[in-house]
Amino acid sequence: MADNRKPIIAYLLEYPLDLPGGAQMSTESLCMGLVENGEFEPVVVCPHLLSKKAEDYPFRIMTYDMGEKRIPNLLMRIMAFRRILGKLKPEIVHIQMPESLITYGLCLRKSGKRGGSKLIFTDRGLFYGYRKHSMTLMQMTLKKADLMLTTTEFNRQMWLDGSKVRPIEKVANTISEKFTAFDPSLRKETGEMLTLGLAGRICEEKNWPFAVSLIQKIAQAGVKFKVNLVLSVFEKGDDEQVKKIIEGITEAIGEENLEFHQDYSQQEMQRYYYGLDIFIMTSQFESFGKAAVEAMSRGCAVISTEVGGLPEVVGRKENLYTENTPEIAVEYIKRADRDREFLKAEQEYFLARFRDNFSQDRCLRDHLEIYRRSTR
Repeated sequence: MADNRKPIIAYLLEYPLDLPGGAQMSTESLCMGLVENGEFEPVVVCPHLLSKKAEDYPFRIMTYDMGEKRIPNLLMRIMAFRRILGKLKPEIVHIQMPESLITYGLCLRKSGKRGGSKLIFTDRGLFYGYRKHSMTLMQMTLKKADLMLTTTEFNRQMWLDGSKVRPIEKVANTISEKFTAFDPSLRKETGEMLTLGLAGRICEEKNWPFAVSLIQKIAQAGVKFKVNLVLSVFEKGDDEQVKKIIEGITEAIGEENLEFHQDYSQQEMQRYYYGLDIFIMTSQFESFGKAAVEAMSRGCAVISTEVGGLPEVVGRKENLYTENTPEIAVEYIKRADRDREFLKAEQEYFLARFRDNFSQDRCLRDHLEIYRRSTR
């Protein structure tokens, strides 16, 4: 009897698929695309879902128990991965989270074999962003990997220069499917005042004190503008930082010119970007810069700090600045304010850049090519 079984790709996660996060979103997007394509069967292995049910998804989800303490969690993951993968016997194991990679490595060390599965790991962070012991365990597992992927050439080169992991390829990150379709009727018509956008979670990497300082410098340069701000809070003390950010921006442009939102969903975010003229990134650390790509997908002009993978995502030197050169960002805003044809050309450039480099179709095509090679 002929075996009509599709090759299985098992995605291993240490967090529930329905917990908001880049790796979870990327995994779900890939699985949705694979289901539609029909060549492979995606199966997600993750802790029990938070609010959704497995049957809410058009692909298989196999869950396991997760506690609150790290060591018991690791042991539970090891047992779960061994049990589930032993049952699945996937052709490919694709991992996008470091803890799951380390767990899988411990499984290999225990069993001494992979059961014929090819191992692919996507590093969604940066080579220098891991603790020493985590990097040691990751590299031990990556010696047995068939392929490592990075989301930027910048990070790929760091891995090539700083490790013996081979081979390494780049596949650009993607964003939520909610950003796929572009509706020009929702795109903001630039009025008398520019609308500048800032968005992100409260964390040190996003450098919110510098964001406030930059807004103040733009106002001091004589530009009249509005700010649409979206912040996400997670930890104790975040609310106090939100208050300081709002106070600093309000002091610069007035309460009437600040629109603030907190903890927006992906659906709300995709609408939010339509209302901006220019989106500003002020991060001091970014592995990729998903928010910049989201803004591009909605036809925003983008300027960004020159850190991590952001220069590669933005794609143009003239749209980059540093914390020590805020005047570059200020001059860009001033030019956009006085020359709306320039602003329109910038917005068209970034929308085209998104479609050419960061669409879900592009990401799926790149992964399909890799999966086909791996299962020949």
